[in-house]
Amino acid sequence: MDASDNQPLIPRLIVGLGNPGETYRDTRHNIGFMVLDEVARRLQASYQPEKRWAAHVARAGSTWLQKPQTYMNESGRAVAGLARYQKIEPASTLVVYDDVDLSLGSLRFRLAGSAAGHNGIKSLIASLGTDAFPRLKVGIGSSSGRPEGSRMVGHVLGRFSEAERAELNHVISRAADAILHSLQNGITAAMNLFNRK
Repeated sequence: MDASDNQPLIPRLIVGLGNPGETYRDTRHNIGFMVLDEVARRLQASYQPEKRWAAHVARAGSTWLQKPQTYMNESGRAVAGLARYQKIEPASTLVVYDDVDLSLGSLRFRLAGSAAGHNGIKSLIASLGTDAFPRLKVGIGSSSGRPEGSRMVGHVLGRFSEAERAELNHVISRAADAILHSLQNGITAAMNLFNRK
């Protein structure tokens, strides 16, 4: 189904981006995993390791949830493998990931676009052969502005501070609300509702 026939665009595959393993658990770069865990909890779906797609995968009805277990810059390989096997178009693949240019607590849906320096999205564009897939960006920005140079790596691979915890929990809950809204009403409806401040 695509948006051209006036039907709402309902995601069939929802991907959360992050890095696998204990070292990266709860880091800012893994907020995509955190959101997908909350979505799975609400849908009462449980993840299973799936070697052929190098991912943890859960299913709720006709909806697939995927957390690639490649590292971030290889995410596209895992996503393209599952999408091709299940015959899921890029336009029906919603990708959830961290955005350092959005402040913590902000959400932003986009239907397509460049990677803007995000290695996971670069990998998806390369593997899917298009940038025309919807995404939900979750802000992890610093209150002191965009970190530069080596500070960027420290920021995205750092853990949330105690002071950030309440805002983190709030944005994970709102992001899950946004995804569930897109499953019920389509991505455009979710975008119109959740992109507002």
